[in-house]
Amino acid sequence: HRERLPSLFEHWFLGGKSLSIFCVVDCVRLFGRCFFCSSLEEIVMILKKHKELGLETDINTKRIHPTSFLVSKLMNMPIQANNAVVGRNAYSHSSGIHQDGFLKNKINYEIISPKEVGVPDSSILLTARSGRAALKYRLGLIGYYFVNGEMEQIYTDFVEMADRKKDITDEDLQKLVGKKKTTLPIQLTHLQVITGSPLQPVATVKLNFEGKERQATSSGNGPIDASLKAVDKIIKKKAKLGEFLIQAMSGGSDDSGKVHLQLTHKKRIYYGFSANTDVVTASVEAYIDALNKVI
Repeated sequence: HRERLPSLFEHWFLGGKSLSIFCVVDCVRLFGRCFFCSSLEEIVMILKKHKELGLETDINTKRIHPTSFLVSKLMNMPIQANNAVVGRNAYSHSSGIHQDGFLKNKINYEIISPKEVGVPDSSILLTARSGRAALKYRLGLIGYYFVNGEMEQIYTDFVEMADRKKDITDEDLQKLVGKKKTTLPIQLTHLQVITGSPLQPVATVKLNFEGKERQATSSGNGPIDASLKAVDKIIKKKAKLGEFLIQAMSGGSDDSGKVHLQLTHKKRIYYGFSANTDVVTASVEAYIDALNKVI
């Protein structure tokens, strides 16, 4: 954990405190970094967490994540997932032993509270490495509670599912406990996109929303933008799209694209996941996955 392992320069800076060295050349997320530069967010949080150093700043740490996101957007570079302070992995837990320790006492694996840097909350990601504690916690979030005897069979089924599928969504959990797919308020039933050069992208989306099929068409500055705007016309939820990542799962032009995105609604963060050989479809499915959690 980089929270406990500052850079060499940070060691020099903190060690130099006793020699009256107080000049710090800093930059947000290390953009423009040279040998004597260090990450602003790491220096600030080190000083905040180690009061024994006798140093402090007037920086509002709750603005660190929003500022980092702004820099990311302006520089057209995603926030590194493994960034120690603002990265997605800093407050996400997928290993079984980490999840169990975190659920028992957050300080075990989070010496920095996400709210301190402007991240609304931590997240427990279900994977093949997750244990019973994490599964029980995530089931509780969507309204399912089981005693230990019942959990054993559910956990056995979960492990089999997790071995086949990398990320387990709330929809997967509902299937796991015997609920049908139609219990989700939003389902994608049709997606058609027209795009090209110099055509303006236009998307038509049909959704089964709360038991009724609804359709909307929208244009955008790309096929994904047009598709998500069409979904917004139907759902009409004021959720802000934040982090949006598309990654190849292996390689090649016929590869599946994995989409991970983040929505903010009423100061809470919701994550959406999907994978498809069509990245536009994967993006819409991930968006709907997150919206289902909002609703």
